[in-house]
Amino acid sequence: MESYMVERGKLFAAYMIKHQCTIRQVAKAFNASKTTVHKDVSERLEQNDPMLYKQVKALLVKNKAERHMRGGLATKKKFLEQKIVKA
Repeated sequence: MESYMVERGKLFAAYMIKHQCTIRQVAKAFNASKTTVHKDVSERLEQNDPMLYKQVKALLVKNKAERHMRGGLATKKKFLEQKIVKA
């Protein structure tokens, strides 16, 4: 594995933990794909920095548990915006 991939994974993980954000938000902040971010913080990080991986894994589990709420809020916001535009 290339060293830049390891460093990139650690950078993604540190940002994710500091800002308590999702993979999508990290990908947007670093202009990277969601697949790249996910692979770096879940697979590569586990092999190279197990302690940091545990912190990220806990955040990923939390984000997955809250996913349905964020989706509902996004849908509500979408329909409220549509009502405002039509009025």
